[in-house]
Parts: sequence; structure tokens; C-alpha cells
Amino acid sequence: MMTKKTLKELARFVGGDIAGDENIAISGVAGIDDAGKGDITFIANPKYIAKISSAKASAIIASPDVKREEGKNFLYVKNPYLAFAKILALFNPPPAPDKGIHPEAHIHHTAEIGSSVSIYPHVFVDEAVKIGDRVMLCPGVYLGKGVSVGDDTILYSNVSVREGCYLGRRVIVHCNSVVGSDGFGFAKDGTKYYKIPQMGIVRIEDDVEIGACVTIDRATLGETVIKRGTKIDNLVQIAHNVEVGEDCIIVAQVGIAGSTKIGNRVTLAGQVGVVGHIEIGDDVIIGSQSGVAQGIFEKGVFSGSPAIPHREWLKAQNIFAKLPEMRKMLLELEKRIQEIESKSHRVKES
Repeated sequence: MMTKKTLKELARFVGGDIAGDENIAISGVAGIDDAGKGDITFIANPKYIAKISSAKASAIIASPDVKREEGKNFLYVKNPYLAFAKILALFNPPPAPDKGIHPEAHIHHTAEIGSSVSIYPHVFVDEAVKIGDRVMLCPGVYLGKGVSVGDDTILYSNVSVREGCYLGRRVIVHCNSVVGSDGFGFAKDGTKYYKIPQMGIVRIEDDVEIGACVTIDRATLGETVIKRGTKIDNLVQIAHNVEVGEDCIIVAQVGIAGSTKIGNRVTLAGQVGVVGHIEIGDDVIIGSQSGVAQGIFEKGVFSGSPAIPHREWLKAQNIFAKLPEMRKMLLELEKRIQEIESKSHRVKES
């Protein structure tokens, strides 16, 4: 059944103010180019303000500094993107999973299973696993010996959580990710490498979301830790004994080497590389494709390889673009100096 809400109800839901018809019916959410009658859309980026006049949406979510146009209904909020996300979720609740344990799932007799779980075909749950209430395990999920999975956690198809690892409540792990793979640890023995046993675990705290094809290595000793609220994009590698703080954002193709500590509310943009055994403090933002080669302890934005304060990097990039011209000027100056020195030498000889 289609959900319908009045603009007044949506304003109450997200804590906003209305300019226009508060009783207009809203039945869907769409982008500003696609929205039609009955839809609510949003303006979170100033470059889309010019599209308001041609928008066909029944209502527009915007910040208070966006001027209302005649004939348009506005829902004004401090954070339009957040309000959009909440309203989108309201109109599109996730489908209820099938409850129960499928007969083609393998559940070890010592496993402890919570209530109202959804365990699909070909799930493998090993010895002494603990699964909380309302957990969903999609086809092909593997839980090794002694794994613990908290309430309301969702593991999508072919996720592997190896022995001893811990997942908190409301954790989401997307397809084909591995939690608890062996850390990359080898001791050199002459010309050969001796594998160091990886005896630790991975601890994922509450409300963490992990994208597809992510690998989080178990600790050599102790724990690799991802703290509460952190969000990890697809194709990320987190090495052994790394500690990632609360509410961090780690974007696709980031690699974090072993034993590095990341503070709270840190953002690592796409393809950032971080060396091992360093610390990054709270509220640091690292720009895409940067290489972090030493500790960063002051909050701010850093870019480049090696990463330096972003403003300095912008200046360096500006100079870099002019290097061919500067080289040409330098060669010309060198030539002129040589000519002057040659003339000076001839004058002395005469």
C-alpha cells in the first residue's frame, strides 16, 4: 500500500517549517529532475537552485536561505540532505525478511540463536557461535567458531566472519566482505618468509556499516577494532591491529597498514594510503589519493603524497602546473648569464 503524508506531517517528522500548502499530499521522493506531482524533492547543493522554477515536484526540501518562488511549496530545514534521507526511509521501509532458519542452513548444535532471526539457505554457523535477536544472515554467510553477532545485524550474501570475531548491534556488512582474515605478517628467514600466526580477533562495534568486498584483518595479538558508528565503503583494506575511531568515513580503495590508530570523526577519501604504526588524530580529513607517511595530530584537511595541509598542497599544485614555463625561463636566464660571463671574460683578456 502506497504511503501518503501531508507536508505538515513531514514537517513535524523532520522538524521543519513550511512555506506554502501544508495540506498537500506527498506520496514519494525523487530527484529534482525526475520529481512530479505527489513527489517531494530536495536542494542540498546551491548549483541546483536554478532548477526550482522548472521543478514539477509538489514540495521542495531546502535550507532557509533558499528564496521561495511563487506557487512552490517548501519544507525548510537546517540540513536538507538529512531531512531527505529521513523522508526517503519513511516512504521506503525495508521489506520484512523471512523469519526462521532455512532447512538448508548448517547450524552447529552448540550455537546460541536469538529470537526472530532470518537465516537463509547455505549459511554456515560453526561451533559456539552467538547470534542475537532479529539478525539476518543471507545466503552463503560463514560464521567461524566462537563468533558473536549482536542484535539487528545484517550480513549480506557470502560474507565471512572468521573464528572468534565480534560484531556489535545494528552492524551491516555487504556482500563478499571478510572480517577476520589473517593479517599480512611474515618474518624473514634468510631468503624465505616465515608466516607469523595471527592469533587475535576483529571487534566491530555498534552501528558500523561495511561495504562490499572489504577485508578487515584479524590482529596478530589482541584486536583490530572498528569503533561505533564508522562507515566503510567498498573495496577497503584494513590491516592487522588497526584501530579506527568512532563515526569515521572511509571511502573506496583506502588501504590502512598494520597497527595504525585512527581517531574519531576522521574522513579518508578515495584511494588514500596510510602507512603502519602511526596515529591520525580526531577530526582529520585526508583528500583522495593522498599518502599519509607520518602521524597527523592536528585537526584539519590534508592532501597530497606525502600528505600536507591542504592549503599548502594547493599552492604546490599551482607551482607544479607552471614548472615547464619556469624551466624554460630558468634555461633562458642560464643562457644569458653564460653570455654575460663570456663577455666579461673577453673584456678582461683585452
